[in-house]
This record gives sequence, structure tokens and C-alpha cells, in this order.
Amino acid sequence: MSAALDITESSPARGRAEAQERTDPVARARALAPLIAAAAPRIEAGRCLPPDVLDALHGAALFRTLLPRAYGGEEVTPASFVRMQEVIAAADASTAWCLGQASGCSMAAAYMAPEVAWEIWGSDPRAATAWGMGNGLAEVVEGGYRVTGTWRFASGGRHATWIGGHCRVQEPGGTLRAGPDGKPIERTMMFRRDQVTMVEAWDVVGLRGTGSDTYSVQALFVPDRYTVQRDIDAERRLPGTLYQFSTTHIYASGFAGVSLGIARGMLEEFKSMAVKKTPAATTRMLRDSEVIQNGTAQAEAKLRSARAFLLEVLEESWEAAARRGQVTMEEKVLIRLASTSAIHRAKEVVEWAYHEAGATAIFESEPFERRMRDIHASGQQVQGRSAHLEVCGQHFLGLQPHARFI
Repeated sequence: MSAALDITESSPARGRAEAQERTDPVARARALAPLIAAAAPRIEAGRCLPPDVLDALHGAALFRTLLPRAYGGEEVTPASFVRMQEVIAAADASTAWCLGQASGCSMAAAYMAPEVAWEIWGSDPRAATAWGMGNGLAEVVEGGYRVTGTWRFASGGRHATWIGGHCRVQEPGGTLRAGPDGKPIERTMMFRRDQVTMVEAWDVVGLRGTGSDTYSVQALFVPDRYTVQRDIDAERRLPGTLYQFSTTHIYASGFAGVSLGIARGMLEEFKSMAVKKTPAATTRMLRDSEVIQNGTAQAEAKLRSARAFLLEVLEESWEAAARRGQVTMEEKVLIRLASTSAIHRAKEVVEWAYHEAGATAIFESEPFERRMRDIHASGQQVQGRSAHLEVCGQHFLGLQPHARFI
């Protein structure tokens, strides 16, 4: 018992002190951006984050921005998190994607037993978690669960220290545990990295450096305290304003930040090229074309408008949640709308810049081709679905939104 008290009383105090010493995460991200940009070809070729990039990310504590202060995290605002993601994604999208995935996972610490949360995240300065989508079954047994399942898209799984598996829960009688709405609940089982079987299956067009592999466990016993049902008020153990937001809100806005960062990086590279390149069969530099001047202005307006909408919604929702103690349906819908819209507008900007860059854009040695692939890979993820807009429209027209991704 005394050991548990030491964990839950003295360690959180130490964690809070460590977090208070850190500077703004956006400034820390900017300091790392040149290193990450230089490493981008290695990140893509190796399909994972190399040791020097991981050392830099952990050294700057960027994996800890959404972690509770009690465990050495910062509990930054969602808007600050998006700004950080933009900076990293402008340098390399795969790095930002891994950072966003692990950061969202770390929010589960606010719902777990303090001693377990400290073990997974607080005690290890290089902690990074990952999980993916799939079919897992957790059979209730004495003291916990017997878990079998296979999951895909474990972004950052190659450097993760712990990995989660989302599971349906099967009671001893064979029935599935259900929530108040009668639907089967999803509970996340936490495994040490060495407890899972990983299969390198990440052969994709874009975001290659995320190493989003497939993993599985077979009849693995997981103690109950190493499990969590995220985003459920009854299980939340920490009261911070950040944890009034669901992981869905953070994943949506964080991955929108990745798309915005890709587009910003692409547009800046395009402008740099336009002041130097004279296209074939012409005598004027690219920047002197009225078509390019108009398109550049429209791209800037589109990207900045989408970014401003997202940040405005997040900042206003944060202020309201801090005052009210909850995020309303109106705010949830606006976060979804702003996030999905930002992903779509960013893709449009990237496509415009890629096309207008001409043949220069198709070479791997140039800064356009990888960003074009990355923006399309990121837009295919669940947060970019066009169907989200239908759900938002239902709310604005007085209907009850019928999707779970709000």
C-alpha cells in the first residue's frame, strides 16, 4: 500500500514540476523542424522514425503535450496542439502523424488507475503509445480479461512502448457487455510492446514513415486495471478542461493540423520555386504569370480561412468548456465541421500547387511529390470522410446527428 501511495502522491507532484519547466510546444516544434525536414527522406525510406528524430521529439517532450500534468504532461489546449502539429507536418507529415496518434492515445491516462498511468506514461520519459482499428474480444476472467484480436493502422507502433487494443467485452455467460443504449461497449486493453505480434504490412502510397503496421495478441491475460473505457465521464479520474474533449475531437483537429501543415509546406515550396523557375516554352518566370498570381492568392485565402475557422472553434470551445465543465453538441459539431473542412481545403491547395509546379513536381528529389502522396493518404483516413458533413448538416437543420464521430 505504501508503494501505491508513493506513486499517486509524490510522482504527480514531480510530473507537474517537470511540465511547468517547459516552454511553448509550438516554439519547441519550430526548433526541431529543420532536423525533421532534413530527415524526411530517411523517414520515408525506413518507414519509421529514425533514432535521431525520436531522440529530438522526446528531448523536446512533444509526445507529452496531451498527457495529464500529474504524469509529466502539459494538458495544452487543442488549439495549441493543432499549431504544433502544423509546424511538424510542414517539415514531415509522417512525423506529425505519429506524434498526433501517440498524443491522442496518451489522453487515456486521465481515465486509468493512477499507478498504471504513471507506469505507462509518467515513469518513462520516452513513453509513446499506439493503437489501431480492428476486431478484438476481451473475455471476462478472474482479475481481468483474456484478449484475442488483430488490429491495423498502428501508426508509430515501431517505436511505441505500449500498444492498445480496442475490444468488445464478453461476459462469462457469452453475452457482450453493452452500454446504456444497448450497443456493445468498446474497452481498450493496454499491452507492453513485447506482448504483441507485429506484422510489417505498411506498403502504401503516402505517410510511409508512420509504419502503421498490423498487430495481434492471442489469449493474452490483461489485468482489469490495465484497461480503460475512454471518453466516459464515469471513468474519468482527472478533471482538467482538456479531458472534457473526447479523443475523437482531438484526433479530428490534430490530423486536420497535419493536413494544414502539409499544405503550408507545399505552398511555401511552390512560392520559392515560382520566383526562380521559367517554364518551358515561355520567357517569363512563373511568378510573373497572372494565372499563378491569382491562384497563389486564392490558395492563401483558402488555407488561412480553413485554419482560422478551426482555431476559432477550438479556442471558443475551450473557453466554454472551462467555464461550463462540458462540451456541448453545438461545439462538437463545429469541431467536426472545422476539422473535416480543413482537411478538404488543405488537399485542394496541395493539388493546385502540385499541378502548377509542372513537370518539376513529379521528381522525388523535389519537395512536391511526397507531399502530394501524403495529403492524399491523410485525406483517406476516417477524419476526412465527406459523410461527416452530412452529420453536421443534420444538426444545423434541427435533426439528431446519427454518427459516432461527433
